[in-house]
Amino acid sequence: MCDMRGMLSFTVLWLLSTKPMCGDVLATEIGKRRGEKPNPGTIYPALKELSSRGWVKAHPDGRTLVYELTPSGRVSLSNSLEYFKRSFGDIFRPIQKAELG
Repeated sequence: MCDMRGMLSFTVLWLLSTKPMCGDVLATEIGKRRGEKPNPGTIYPALKELSSRGWVKAHPDGRTLVYELTPSGRVSLSNSLEYFKRSFGDIFRPIQKAELG
């Protein structure tokens, strides 16, 4: 399972499950979701770690590396999604007025 502490690995795996992307596009997509685009010193070490685990692979497209999810990356993402639902799923349930005090 990917490291859930920082959520970056989880987000990268999830985004790559939708389509292959280069590092800059990944950073832009992450930025759209969290309001701040991660810098290259954040995104590329994460991609390198995910690659070393065999969860993503890169292939050249001109001068750009395009990353895609591997089959074991899909398994890791699936396991991470289950972990996330178990750990945080109740956060998304509607809050009743009585609970707010």
